[in-house]
Order: sequence, then C-alpha cells, then structure tokens
Amino acid sequence: MVDRYSHMCYLYGNSNTKRKDGMALIRFGVSLDSKLSEDFDKWCAANAYDNRSEAIRDLIRDNLVKDEWSSAKGDVTGVITLVYDHHKRELLDGLISIQHDHQGLIIASQHIHLDHNNCLEVIIVKGRSKEIGRLASKLRAAKGVKHGELVATTTGSNIK
Repeated sequence: MVDRYSHMCYLYGNSNTKRKDGMALIRFGVSLDSKLSEDFDKWCAANAYDNRSEAIRDLIRDNLVKDEWSSAKGDVTGVITLVYDHHKRELLDGLISIQHDHQGLIIASQHIHLDHNNCLEVIIVKGRSKEIGRLASKLRAAKGVKHGELVATTTGSNIK
C-alpha cells in the first residue's frame, strides 16, 4: 500500500480481510517498551476495553476529530455546558441574547435546575469550528458563569 502516509507506517498482513460491513481490515505492529505496554494495558482495563485494537481505534479517532476541528473544513458538532447562578437575572438575559445572536449554530438547548441556586445549561451546536469556539468563549466569559466547557466532537461523516 503506497500513499502519502506510507513513509510513516509499515503495514503488513492480509489487507483482503473484510469486516461484516465490507471494509478491509489492516493489521500493523506497534513497538512499545514494556512499561508503556503495561501502562496501556492497565488503561485499557480501567476504561473497559476488551482488547488493545478497539482502544487504539478510539485513540486514533479522537485525534482525527481534533484534526477535523482544527482544519476548519466543513461542519463539526459539540456540546457547550454552562453552570451558573440562576438568581442573576442580568446573566440569564445575557446568555439568552448571545444564544439568539448565534441561532444558526445552536441545534438545541436544555436548562436543568441543579439545586435552589445553580443551573446547568446544555447547548448542542453544529457549524464551523471557529464560530462554535467563539460562541463558547462568549458564553463562558459572561459574568456570573461559574463554569463552562466546550466538548468538541464530530458529525461522524468523516470518521469510520
């Protein structure tokens, strides 16, 4: 198999092996020192992986999603979470205003009462990564937001 990545990976095995969905499976070897291998096996067990292959596939996918976000090509998706004191009325008006200004990015939102004083806002977004990042920054920076986080993920169209 020769392509633009062939200088980085040595592939071997039977590339004609097919999964049930018809996609070819490629097997490759990974050289690790024994301590790193032991640590990886412990990590796999702690994260409920049945085997190293599925763990490696997920780690690769995670990095491909990060690349997808940084490439700014096409739409990505994510979740913005905010925790704030709902008694701060000016804050609520500001958060709603910011969301209305970016309604083209927001697919859905959910408001959850955590206790008498604190609320969790979950905002599902889809669009260009830079625009989503700016929206998340505006929301997190609103005075009175106790914590905000953007969880970046993929639409799935570029990940197998």
